[in-house]
Amino acid sequence: MGNVAAAMASASPPQAPVTDSSGRLPLLFVIADTGGGHRAAAAAVTDALEERYPGRFQPVLCNPLDGPDSSRLLRWVTGLYGPSIRIAPWTWGVIYYSSDSKMAMAFLRRSLLALANRPLRAAVAEQQPAAIVSFHPLVGAAAAKARRASLGGEPPLIAVITDLVTPHTAWRYDKVDEWVVPSAAVRWACHLDRIPLDRCHEVGLPVGAAFTNGPARPAERAALRRSLGLSEDRFLVVLTGGGEGSGRLAKRAAALLKAYDDVELVAICGRNASLEAKLRRLAAKNPRLVVRGFVDNMADWLRAADVVVSKAGPGTIAEATCCGAPLLITSHVPGQEKGNTEFVVGAGAGRHVPNVEELVSEIGRLRDRPAAVDAMRAAAARLSRPNAAADIATFLATTLGVDQAQPSLETGS
Repeated sequence: MGNVAAAMASASPPQAPVTDSSGRLPLLFVIADTGGGHRAAAAAVTDALEERYPGRFQPVLCNPLDGPDSSRLLRWVTGLYGPSIRIAPWTWGVIYYSSDSKMAMAFLRRSLLALANRPLRAAVAEQQPAAIVSFHPLVGAAAAKARRASLGGEPPLIAVITDLVTPHTAWRYDKVDEWVVPSAAVRWACHLDRIPLDRCHEVGLPVGAAFTNGPARPAERAALRRSLGLSEDRFLVVLTGGGEGSGRLAKRAAALLKAYDDVELVAICGRNASLEAKLRRLAAKNPRLVVRGFVDNMADWLRAADVVVSKAGPGTIAEATCCGAPLLITSHVPGQEKGNTEFVVGAGAGRHVPNVEELVSEIGRLRDRPAAVDAMRAAAARLSRPNAAADIATFLATTLGVDQAQPSLETGS
């Protein structure tokens, strides 16, 4: 525990800020839309910068892997991520583990990932950023090369790791200057890969401001449910599969509807249009099921829930714990989500229910034991790191020598 700005002040010597024509300091945030977590983390930090340093920074998003200026081959390859984790997660596991070594990543950086060099170099040349912040593991090398296009000297390159427990080798690229990590486990993994601990800053996974209000009190939860068109009294289960809508939500929703007539379900499908259509057909026969696609008020659904059923996605875990929502973890994507289930269960913030029968049984147990739900809700809140985005904003400002006297937030150890 300690003052974040003080702990990070020695990370990089401040450089003279060079503002754009609006008087704001430009930053380049590098993302990709493989899942929803990378863009969401960048958006959370963008909002935190404006909240803490209004009018001082101008973050610009760059997506060199599957954005409009990326190569067709990269767009096609990265486009396979969503279908693979929805339909055959083992295929993603093969890709992940076969690339999780320095030798494999060196090959990929010289071949496929080199296609990201051009759009990133163009973005640096156009924006002339004071810093490049990577929110995706596969863009480190391209970002390191692209910063040579800066006219005012090479800007610092900072990686914000969005894997919660088990970071892929790609994150630990030695040309990165500083790493912001979500947990002690990730910081230790970086240390084992010979990254100095003083260049690894543990602050948590950034979430949007809407998720930082903590658990809803009973009266507030009832009001939220009314505003969302839900019953105030029924046991409420929110099912989500992240941005890709993975995790066999339709099968789980059907089983819960069949097992209980006093449980209300909300299924949030993300970008999975076929899942949404299937669940809407089911909802047409049962009014206790509410179906949504990609929502912009996820914090309301999480804070209204009695429990959240999800795969072990890092973004969902970070958001749910900040909202004090108990988690029932059904599965994890092989690779980057390994260890996430144990992270939640070990803290008392959730349970592991790998099959439908266990899920149905656990819902029944929790429905009949409100004290158990309250204990999980409290454990989830203790596990949360709601100040992560604000602390990353402080780190960036301190690194760049902007208003270093600005008070910072405290984070847990």
